[in-house]
Amino acid sequence: MKDLVLEYKKKKYIIKERLKDFSRFKESCDKELFSELCFCLLTPQSKATVCDNAIKELKNTGHLFKGNKQTIKSKLRGVRFPNNKTDYLLCARRLFKIKKIFDVKNKINSYDIPKTREWLVKHVKGMGYKEASHFLRNIGLGEDVAILDTHILKNLKKIGIIKNIPKSMTKKQYFDIENRMRRFSKKINIPLNELDLLFWSKETGFVFK
Repeated sequence: MKDLVLEYKKKKYIIKERLKDFSRFKESCDKELFSELCFCLLTPQSKATVCDNAIKELKNTGHLFKGNKQTIKSKLRGVRFPNNKTDYLLCARRLFKIKKIFDVKNKINSYDIPKTREWLVKHVKGMGYKEASHFLRNIGLGEDVAILDTHILKNLKKIGIIKNIPKSMTKKQYFDIENRMRRFSKKINIPLNELDLLFWSKETGFVFK
């Protein structure tokens, strides 16, 4: 635990600066929010940097907003399960694009994050609690949610917060581990969203998103 706190002190500034970058919900247009949501849909079992590059290319070519299945899939180089994820992006576009206008903000209640996360999980195809939490964190609304990906779970196991890494998680299991991580963050006085980035950087060597 002491080593973790020491590492946090070393990375505290860059972590806080990264979180400032995420805090752009009020300033972001709906297309930017949609792009970030699509990025989070691509990330399961794929490298975040690869997914980020794919989304940037899709945005630059305009395919993310109006491209067909073939053109979108062609940009998902290096992203695992490209067929399924192309479908997720197209379904998300149908959900959030109304009469050629994207409408994401009206689906997000910044005063009730648990309710918003539930809505995302229920209505966005391919989005579970991990991806929904990831999206909320990346738009500056994830101060009290955990992104329980492989990197985070490995670290939670190392420090004894969990005994085993689940192969898949039910809602109950996700919330249980999230609550354990939340209690641990309070115990060591590192905010939950900062602890998430700290764990992620320990596994990857850098702070990303």
